[in-house]
Amino acid sequence: MLNCYTSEPRTHACSIVAIPCDEFQGFLLAQTARVQLQLKALGFKAEPGTFCVLTSEAGEREQVLLGVDKKDDLRAVGMLPLLLPEGLYALDQDSMRPALQQAAVYWGLGTYQFERYKTARRKPAVLVLPKQCDDALVENMVSATHLGRNLINTPTEDMGPLDLAEAVAELAAAYGADVSQIIDEALLDENYPAIFTVGRAGSQMPRLIDLTWGDPSHPKITLVGKGVCFDTGGLDIKTGGSMLLMKKDMGGAAHVIALAKMIMQDNLPLRLRVLIPAVENGISSESYRPGDIIKMRNGKTVEITNTDAEGRLVLADALTEASSERPELLIDFATLTGAARVALGPQIGNLFSNNDELARQLVSVAAQERDCLWQMPLYTAYQTYLTSLIADMSNSGLNGFAGAIQAALFLSNFISQDVDWVHCDVSGWSFEARPGHAVGGDLIGARAMFMYLRQRYSSRH
Repeated sequence: MLNCYTSEPRTHACSIVAIPCDEFQGFLLAQTARVQLQLKALGFKAEPGTFCVLTSEAGEREQVLLGVDKKDDLRAVGMLPLLLPEGLYALDQDSMRPALQQAAVYWGLGTYQFERYKTARRKPAVLVLPKQCDDALVENMVSATHLGRNLINTPTEDMGPLDLAEAVAELAAAYGADVSQIIDEALLDENYPAIFTVGRAGSQMPRLIDLTWGDPSHPKITLVGKGVCFDTGGLDIKTGGSMLLMKKDMGGAAHVIALAKMIMQDNLPLRLRVLIPAVENGISSESYRPGDIIKMRNGKTVEITNTDAEGRLVLADALTEASSERPELLIDFATLTGAARVALGPQIGNLFSNNDELARQLVSVAAQERDCLWQMPLYTAYQTYLTSLIADMSNSGLNGFAGAIQAALFLSNFISQDVDWVHCDVSGWSFEARPGHAVGGDLIGARAMFMYLRQRYSSRH
């Protein structure tokens, strides 16, 4: 069990009570005079995202009060594990009943600290998991999210294409999955020209990582994750400020690795395939150039109008291969465009799909899980922005309009029409600390996608 949880009896645990702000006055009037005086002295008014610790007359911790916005939104619990004094805590089941499991998950998410190069600042407080929670499910989602965050936070020196492949191999070994790689010039032999072209200037050889797991007779689900382990922008080089966080450009790969871990740990009745094109978009005499033409895996030609629009190129080859198997569902995650962050900010994933009903279901599950995704339009009229005079299309429009939509439309050219496809353009980074989310690498939508798959295939589970 993770060190932030225990299944011990809650006899000696300090209770955490959630209080919606609009119910505080009623709560206050029901308290003893001693508690009312404490609350007045502490200035606690149950404003969302605030908490206080009430003590007994002997000075012992007696109760934690947590201000929340709504009873069914308990994300604020994620702020507590590293702020409360070390010790044993329990969720008050009466005040948190609508979202006990969500609260337990956010407790675990709030314990995250990246410890590879720096000692953790403290141990987290420990939560007694409520009996009503599925302990294994809570731990599965939290541990997988921590894995994804660790992968994103690791600098490229230690998380290049080779290291990413080793991380996938380690995961495969843990769950009895098969994993293979197509590396460097073998990519050309196997007809993955875009992956090779983008990655040939990197310090580590480009590769396509391929993991398979599960019974071949089960529904086929394929995950594709953008694995650009560092993005200089190529010859269309980024400025220093824009390049600083580009270790996170393999965030899509981190998402699908975490999602695959959740699926395999839960032993969902699926035939799972994970494809990760892993490259560095580097600069050398081998760099691909603006104006070059790449003949893609599906035979279409692409004029390079911007070498910093590399992610969609490597994804396209992987998506072509993924589509060829006609999976029941094809999902990709990518830190694909800055335009997605401009449109919805870093806390909401841009979701595109060729199946509107599927998209609506995913958005609904994401809302329930407080793991926000929002459907964006695959507005086909904007395909004209990707027109090229000398090729079937360009990799980036020159007008600057609707960048996230343009990128999704580009990818749609590599999806078979009879395959349900979901594309998630995510930030991969939390720019500010908030409950359950430390500053640094972060996942958006992976938990929601897992819960959707779990619900969809539960009858076979």
